[in-house]
Amino acid sequence: MVETILLVVHLLVAIGMVVLVLIQHGKGADAGAAFGAGAAGGVSGSVFGAKGSGNFLSHSTAVLAAVFFITSLSLAYLAQNATSQTDSLLDRVQDSPLIDSPPSDTPVLPSDISVDDAPKNPE
Repeated sequence: MVETILLVVHLLVAIGMVVLVLIQHGKGADAGAAFGAGAAGGVSGSVFGAKGSGNFLSHSTAVLAAVFFITSLSLAYLAQNATSQTDSLLDRVQDSPLIDSPPSDTPVLPSDISVDDAPKNPE
């Protein structure tokens, strides 16, 4: 139950980080705005305050990155504990034989194989 909740939080944080990174402007965006590429002028910076959206978005991305890191470590820890509590596949195979072996008192010798059991040549 805890693992499922943690996985859902992890996925939501990952989606949120992707959205925040895509919203942010690159470092070269200011140079483009200086040459007339920014048609809106200074209107886009006023939505998040006087300092612009860079500080708010970068801070939010850093917080989500820290939460993503913590949930990643927590999921890895829970997965390791869940795996170590169960038997390994080799232990299960050794406990239950898959092939019926002949009794040890009657060995199988090459002379016991008949001609009918020999593989046939397709030619």
